[in-house]
Amino acid sequence: MKTTAVILEGPKKLALGDLGVKAPGDDDVVVDITHSGISTGTEKLFWTGEMPPFPGMGYPLVPGYEAAGEVVEAGRATNLAVGDRVFVPGANCFEDARGLFGAASRRIVTPAARAMRIDSSLQAEGALLALAATARHTMAGLDKAMPALIVGHGVLGRLLARLTLAAGAPAPVVWVTNAARRGGARGYDVVDPSTDDRRDYRTIYDASGAPDVLNQLIGRIAKGGEIVLAGFYASDISFGFVPAFMKEVRLRVAAEWTPDDLIATRQLVESGALGLDGLITHTERAADAQTAYPTAFDDPTCLKMILDWSEMQ
Repeated sequence: MKTTAVILEGPKKLALGDLGVKAPGDDDVVVDITHSGISTGTEKLFWTGEMPPFPGMGYPLVPGYEAAGEVVEAGRATNLAVGDRVFVPGANCFEDARGLFGAASRRIVTPAARAMRIDSSLQAEGALLALAATARHTMAGLDKAMPALIVGHGVLGRLLARLTLAAGAPAPVVWVTNAARRGGARGYDVVDPSTDDRRDYRTIYDASGAPDVLNQLIGRIAKGGEIVLAGFYASDISFGFVPAFMKEVRLRVAAEWTPDDLIATRQLVESGALGLDGLITHTERAADAQTAYPTAFDDPTCLKMILDWSEMQ
């Protein structure tokens, strides 16, 4: 079996190419991807060559962990059927390329346990479930407080704000320095941090991924408050101890989503409690991946870039 996939051969060396695909087993499904997303966090770090050492990393690799498609073959031990629309968080099924992520491909083979059936109405938006589940994982749990301040108004920041409102919590304030990112708020305020004088936020969620933001946030947290690092940070994070000591600040790092987060997020989306509309700003044909990736990473108007694989054979 062969497929056409995005192959990242090294920093800023990307092309479409043909790869062999491992044969499926009884527990696997074969999925034809229709839409895959480009991550401006981890994928950008692979693109620039700044990704810290990570298990399974290396080049060449097939990027992408956000994809939606259709099952075209289902093993006899699976609970999926041909024609099911599914979300898949990537695959490790390629010959001659690493599949640490592996979603940016026309066809993938993956264990059925990693594919989740979704409503057929979720076309390109189906690829957003990974980010939505990440946001949900950051916030969910009896010991976690809803954000009073969110730093960053990209897709993750918007999802955090939408989930906060969906939970019935007070509307958060969202900081963003880039004026182009201040539109699109729904029921919450988006401001330039220089215009915000508050220094009593009980919970601050950082979705910016900026490693130098922590000292600024410590200055804005209430005593005993919590700062949640919800982004992915390429370099070491440091902070001044004395201000943190005076505030008795608590730090929490949010990791990737779990299967339970994905199920709960799908339910929120299908019930209408969480909307995924308005988050995809750019869509390009998969054949144009070489221009789509730089646009996703460098164009400040691009919230989420989606590759459309429907024209690929």
